[in-house]
This record gives sequence, C-alpha cells and structure tokens, in this order.
Amino acid sequence: MALTTILLLLLPLFVLAPFIFRLVFRLLGSYLIHRTASRRQLLLPNGGNIIAFFHPFCNAGGGGERVLWAAIRATQDRWPDAVCIVYTGDHDAEKNTIIDRVRDRFNIRLDRNTLHFMYLNTRHWVLPSTYPYFTLLGQSLGSLVLAVDAFNLIVPDIYIDTMGFAFTIALSKLLFPHVPTAAYVHYPTISTDMLQSLDADADSGKGLNAGAGDGWKGQAKRKYWKLFAALYSWTGSSVDVVMTNSSWTKEHIQELWGPSRQKVKSIQKDDQEIAVIFPPVAVAELDDKIPLSAASEMLRQRHLLYIAQFRPEKNHALIIDAFSELLKSREWPAGQRPSLILLGSVRDGEDKLRVYKFRLQVHALQMKSDVVFVLNASWPRVLDRLQSSSIGVNGMWNEHFGIGVVEYQAAGLISVVNDSGGPKRDIVVEVGGQQTGFHASTASEYAAAFARALDLSPTDTLAMRKRARESARRFSEKKFATRWVEQMEKLVKLQKGKKR
Repeated sequence: MALTTILLLLLPLFVLAPFIFRLVFRLLGSYLIHRTASRRQLLLPNGGNIIAFFHPFCNAGGGGERVLWAAIRATQDRWPDAVCIVYTGDHDAEKNTIIDRVRDRFNIRLDRNTLHFMYLNTRHWVLPSTYPYFTLLGQSLGSLVLAVDAFNLIVPDIYIDTMGFAFTIALSKLLFPHVPTAAYVHYPTISTDMLQSLDADADSGKGLNAGAGDGWKGQAKRKYWKLFAALYSWTGSSVDVVMTNSSWTKEHIQELWGPSRQKVKSIQKDDQEIAVIFPPVAVAELDDKIPLSAASEMLRQRHLLYIAQFRPEKNHALIIDAFSELLKSREWPAGQRPSLILLGSVRDGEDKLRVYKFRLQVHALQMKSDVVFVLNASWPRVLDRLQSSSIGVNGMWNEHFGIGVVEYQAAGLISVVNDSGGPKRDIVVEVGGQQTGFHASTASEYAAAFARALDLSPTDTLAMRKRARESARRFSEKKFATRWVEQMEKLVKLQKGKKR
C-alpha cells in the first residue's frame, strides 16, 4: 500500500519530466540568444541570416575541408547577403591565413567580407587521445562541450555540422527549435559494419566466447557499441536535412537514422530522403591543365602517387609494404624502376610522429631512394605530381568516398584502390564495360595490381586513362554546388517558416 502511494505521488513527476526537461533547454537557449545578440548585431548591422558550419579542424587541409569550403563558396554565391561562420579550434591560424590556405591548397576563393570564424577553446574535448577508453562515446559527449562553447559565441539561424559531430545537432535542436539543422556526413560515427563484426565474432567463437576474460570483455564491448548506436540513431531525429558523401555512407546512415527520423512529425516525408552529394573535385581544372595524349605520356614517370592525410586509417604502412613487394618481385631495367610518392597534409604532432615512423619503415625496407614524402603541398605542387605520375593509390579500408581517387582519375592516373567503400562502389567503376583501375585488399594484391598497371601497353594505358577521366566528370565542383544549393534551399525555407 505504501509503495502504491509513493508511485502515485511520483507519477506527476514522471509525466511532467519531459516538459521540465524541454523547458530547461528552452530557457537556456533563450539566454544564449540574448547573450550573443550584440555580436550578432556587429555581424549583421542591416539584418540577415547567419549560417553556421561546425568544423573544429577547418584548417586541416583534407578532403573533408575541401567539402566545407566548396559548400561555403556555393552558399556565398547563392546568398551573398548571408553571413557564413565557421566554429573552429584552429587558434594558431588567423582568418586571412585560413582563407589564403584554402585558395592555395584547393584553389577555392572565398568572400572574406561575409565569412567569419568563431574560435573554440575546448577542442581537446573531441581528441581521441583524451579518451583512452570508450573513445566514441567520449568524443561524442565531448562535442557537446564544444557546441556549448560555440553557441556561447553566437547563435546561428541555420546550423550545419560538416565534420560528423551529430550530437551537437541534437543539442542545437533542444536549445533552439526554430533553427533548421543539417548534417553532411562523411562517415558514420558508428557503422553497421562495426555492429555486424561483433555478431560475426560471437558466431565464430572469437572475442565473446574465446575465454572467461575475453567473454565478459566482449559482452561489455558489444553492449557498449549497441548503446552508443542507439544514442547515435536518436541524434538522427534532430537533423532536418541529411546529406552524405557516397552511396556507401548513405546506406549506413539510412539504416541508423532512418527509423528515428520517420517518427518526427516536423520532418516532411520528402525531406526524409537522404541526399548523396559527392564531394567536389577540381575535375574541370585537371581536365584543362593535364592533357591526355600520346605526347603527354612522355611527361609521365613511373611514379605511384598516394594523396592522403597522414592519419592512421589511411593505411600508409600497407602501401609501403606493398611497394616493397613490387620492387622485390623482379629485376628492374635501367630507367624502369618505379617510385612511390606519399603526399599529404600533416595536422599536428601526432601526424609528424606518424610520418617519422613511416620514414623508419621505408629505411628498414631499404627503399630510402625509392620513396618520396611531400608534406603540406600547395595546389600547384599537387597538380605537378598528378601530371607527372602514372598510378594513383588508395589504401584505406571502407574509405567513405575518396576525393584523392577522383583527382587521380580526372588527371588520367590509373587507380589502384582498396576493394571496399566509396572507391570501389562509386569511383573506380567500369565505363562501357571496361576497367578504369584496379581493386586490392592485401599487400600482395596491391603489389600485383601495381605490376599490372605498370605493364599495360602504351595503347591500353592511354585508353584506361581516358576512361578514368570520363568517369571522374561525375564529381565536378559545379555539380556539387548545384546539389548543395538544392539542399540549402530546404533549410532556408524552413528558417523562413519559423520565428526566432
């Protein structure tokens, strides 16, 4: 009887809890709007809208950053009176330094007058090194700290996450229901592949049933991933417009976010469709500046070019091992010995250490004179390497898209890519029933594919280069801008329909 009485007394609290929860966030959101009103007035003295892009590592210089800057340029071209801001943690770079680097690295020119940067002081909260355990959850919860930091600087009229921190969108929607939100997803924070691997381990007796110690650890990991996947799926309900960079990413996001988005009445059925917007690549420029002809073949050398940031998932070590196998596979005639060029940006001390370890690996394999490292190259230097190389390499497993691979194809390189993800599904595909490149998984498979590409006859080589370029035209900057503006129109329409 006493327990029944207690439950009856607590029932109103349970009923009111969601209302109280929402009320607290609405009040906090109103406070942030009031707090940042003066800064908003400085940016928009004559009124207008602020479109915010959440990208804490905007100066990294990778493919994700190319998407960010191309999106901002397309937004500026379509809505010249709007102000674009980027929430970033790059305190070591001033506004003009960042914009100049964008011009030099990507050949993207931005309007300095309508682009501003809001510098975050809490970026360490999303660094993997901050969380030795439960890294995915730690980074996601840490991103909420960054979001509070961001909204404490200015509250936007449209909020777009372009770096994969979906939890920040959920927070934005709780604080500011009137602010339309969007996500451009390069890679799902947790993929269905990861969840399926746990089930596969359980079925095969690995991990979960390998022993008492491994058993409980495996069970704990499985429950952790399942819980995180549920939280991540919930964040999808906060996103008004979802864009992905490839069909591979779309399939995973649809499976993870689709059910939760279908339950939200404010998301129209037409808007529940996830748009695939392939990242922008300088296809037209490469087409113009790098001719494909028998004469231009004289400019190419037997170089294997790998364009990728020096991050762990890019798997440079695999490519170095594969190249070593290639060199050892035969006696190379004078002038025929190939070279490997590793070109990419270095973001921080960890990347520098990683490059140092790759140099040690190259030295141990006795290839010091055969491997060239090109760090933080400007766009003209990248163009030069694309024009003078013969083969383009991609080593990442389940690469979500692969801008570098499209650059290879647009420049006429013969691509050797990982047999997975976007490079396999969307980019290195057949044209007219004929190959545009090769797929590989292991070091031996890569070495064999390198050899096949190098051994093609001059006629077959040029024909494959032309097919690759034809395939690459699907990924032009112009097509990206058109598709991006189509999705932005939805956000602008939503924003006009809601009061601040």
